[in-house]
Amino acid sequence: MEPVTRVSGSAYPWGQKNVDTDVIIPAHWLKTIKRSGLGRGAFETVRSAPGNIFDDPRYAGSPILIAGDNFGCGSSREHAAWALADMGVRAVIAPSFSDIFSGNAFKNGIVAVVLPQEAIDRLLVVATDQPVTIDLETMTVTTPFQGRFTFTLDPFRRRCLMEGLDEVGLTLSKDTAISKFEEAMHQQRPWIDQRSGNAGIAVEGAGRT
Repeated sequence: MEPVTRVSGSAYPWGQKNVDTDVIIPAHWLKTIKRSGLGRGAFETVRSAPGNIFDDPRYAGSPILIAGDNFGCGSSREHAAWALADMGVRAVIAPSFSDIFSGNAFKNGIVAVVLPQEAIDRLLVVATDQPVTIDLETMTVTTPFQGRFTFTLDPFRRRCLMEGLDEVGLTLSKDTAISKFEEAMHQQRPWIDQRSGNAGIAVEGAGRT
């Protein structure tokens, strides 16, 4: 996972409320276990309407999506986060998120920023023709018009996003501690350690009288 400390650029000023994961990526796209290629199916039903925001050339490739309340509700499909990432979205700003979607977004390097509706309303106006910047160092969302909105983020998630740590990366970062623990266990309880060869001996003699 790539580190994320700052996301800046144009933003889709959508603002739609109660966007469920079936809208983000329809069910017939879920036949793959690959994370790539799903961007083509992202918001397919929305894109079927002429003049939709996702096909507007002004916002092509925008790294930020501004949405409404309860974004990512519905099923728990991680494909929703995969689809957003594949279409280039690195952050979503909304008044609230589904807990499951928020977790899936975090695990896939997407920043889920929660701001009050008043801030969302302002950003929806600004984003029509101006860039938006999300900074995880200062925990702020800023605009060229001196707009500045602070947000909070779970410290653990913030650290993982900024250091680019997914579950595998987080585990590998503890490699030294894990190795020390395994070595201590080998010294303290050699009978459960296959390296000692004792496990096989214990089983072999278990049936003797």
